[in-house]
Amino acid sequence: MDTQASKIDILSLSLDELSEKIVEIGEPKFRAKQIFSWINKGMFGSEMTNISVALQNKLEGVFEFRLPKVKKRLVSKLDGTIKYLFELIDGEQIESVFMEYEHGNTLCISSQVGCRMGCKFCASTLAGRVRDLTPSEMLGQIISAQRDTGKRISNVVMMGIGEPLDNYDNVIKFLRLVSSENGLNIGLRHISLSTCGLVDKIDMLSNEGLPITLSISLHAYDDEVRSQIMPVNKKYPIGELLKACDRYFNKTGRRISFEYTLIAGKNDTREGALALASLLKKYLKSSQHVNLIPLNEVSETGLRTSKNVNLFKNTLLSQGINATVRRKLGSDINASCGQLRRQEAIKKIDKEDTK
Repeated sequence: MDTQASKIDILSLSLDELSEKIVEIGEPKFRAKQIFSWINKGMFGSEMTNISVALQNKLEGVFEFRLPKVKKRLVSKLDGTIKYLFELIDGEQIESVFMEYEHGNTLCISSQVGCRMGCKFCASTLAGRVRDLTPSEMLGQIISAQRDTGKRISNVVMMGIGEPLDNYDNVIKFLRLVSSENGLNIGLRHISLSTCGLVDKIDMLSNEGLPITLSISLHAYDDEVRSQIMPVNKKYPIGELLKACDRYFNKTGRRISFEYTLIAGKNDTREGALALASLLKKYLKSSQHVNLIPLNEVSETGLRTSKNVNLFKNTLLSQGINATVRRKLGSDINASCGQLRRQEAIKKIDKEDTK
């Protein structure tokens, strides 16, 4: 019997759930709060200094506690951005990116190993989805990055490997855990979740009472263009997606931002910007913000970055649409997610082929 597999994933438990388990193993309930605080600092076993050795041993026999292991760490010489390749308990790998801003430190985290959404410009989806991440594996990225840098992370962006809403239940639990005042205590208003547009899950999210910032990966101004680069559009066309966004705003009062990656010859003309402005005004009553992203080129896709970034931005602004160009951090370490994991996978295949 695999005793490790039978252990309870302690970092995926809420404080209430942990309290129940602690009582079940014959310990006083107040211990749960102490333990919950320790594990959210990345400490377990002998590191929990106000927990007796006897209880430490009992906990290690019942619970599993493992943080992602830093497999590779790249630091930008330009701006200090850190890109992590983390290895999980089963050997799978994910990426996170630590970024310093004036308003605080941000970590971009992954929500799945790989992705099945198939967006043509994205490295994360090239080998498909392997599996979902657990709440603890999402929390673990933050805890490990904080321990490595010695700096508090105050903002989280769910824009790494994977489609968060395709891992809905685990992501919702993660959001409740990461914002727990007894845990990492990162305010939900400081968390941004990016989705390619799973309409049914957007509607579900609007009922969760979680005041996060929802970002929609739009990347096109009509169904023809979007379906070419984002297969999800065939199931949820733009009109249906934007209606869901309007419902989300009406339900939550939270403004949605739209991500738009500019790809040469695909979606980057002045006419395209005019069409995008018209589209947003047609479907949305709230003010709109478009975050323009110069394409980070991935060799396998054949797509190229646009030279019309400022033209596109200024055209949107002229139509009353708030538009900004995302500041590119870590350009010297290829900080966009998916590429480092892809490189490691290719190396592994090459090694196996030479055996």
